[in-house]
Amino acid sequence: MHIIGAGGHAKVVLEILEQSDPILTIWDDNTEAYLVHHKVKGNINHFKETGSDKVIVAIGDNNLRKKIVGELDFPPAITAIHASSSISLSAHIGKGTVVMSNVSVNANALIGNNVIINTSASVDHDCNISDFVHIAPQVGVAGNVTVGEGTHIGIGACIIQGISIGKWATIGAGSVIIRDVPDYAVVVGNPGRIIKYKKPIEEIYD
Repeated sequence: MHIIGAGGHAKVVLEILEQSDPILTIWDDNTEAYLVHHKVKGNINHFKETGSDKVIVAIGDNNLRKKIVGELDFPPAITAIHASSSISLSAHIGKGTVVMSNVSVNANALIGNNVIINTSASVDHDCNISDFVHIAPQVGVAGNVTVGEGTHIGIGACIIQGISIGKWATIGAGSVIIRDVPDYAVVVGNPGRIIKYKKPIEEIYD
């Protein structure tokens, strides 16, 4: 199996994957880096020469993670799920997604591809979490919530049931979301309020 990335998020992903397979190869543009006890084998362009889909892009930044996934010849096929997490049998977890320790994903939740559900977060029944979302540690997402592509939900935020959050939005740490959030909005506070809009993702890497 292969991991792209050698930062802090990748350290956690590596330890999850080592629970099932201790033989891992690390790729990062910083070829002098170590990921815990693994030396980086080569840069991302060198990884592409392997032609393997047995890879996970372990980069916490949603924008950069999407960019790198888009450059690969094959989409990531590995899913990293910590043994201490609780995943409903009726939930769906997409490829390239990371589910960290003590996470709860409940009935009929749909988790997209290349998502991060971080430590001790909870995603309740019938939620729809789109690709490239990052749900930070200790976030509580109530039932029937929809989260659009690339949105970041900060540590300790709470989303009440039935809310719709647009794509590439940012929910600040500790925010309480009681009304729908549009695309690209940055929302903070309790109750959450929009303070600005981010530049759309398609403009970032033009």
